Amino acid sequence: MTTEQINATGRRKASVARIYLKKGEGKIEVNGRDYKEYFPQTHVQIAVMAPLQEVAVVNLYDIKVNVNGGGFKGQAEAVRMAISRALIQLNEDFRKPLKDRKFLTRDAREVERKKYGKPKARKSFQFSKR
Repeated sequence: MTTEQINATGRRKASVARIYLKKGEGKIEVNGRDYKEYFPQTHVQIAVMAPLQEVAVVNLYDIKVNVNGGGFKGQAEAVRMAISRALIQLNEDFRKPLKDRKFLTRDAREVERKKYGKPKARKSFQFSKR
């Protein structure tokens, strides 16, 4: 694909990540800040970089990310999915290694809603027989 910019979307829990990928020197900017500043935990930084390392294109593309909703882990996994989708648009040969690592699968687990008469979704108050 010869377009100068590729965009893709990734989702996880309540998080939605929109990314814009273009040729560059490997800068990743999340909501206007560097990704290492936005995601200070190292295990979360590794999750964001995983698709780029999987297909060995770490310092070839600049990525601009807009992400909102959810917590830091859901946001990081949404970014990971969006990056994986953008890389596939770039080169179809990347599909197999990314699919094998399950970076393209939308994790559909959501928080279960709270039910009335209960303190949480399934937790109950202590039962008293007498």
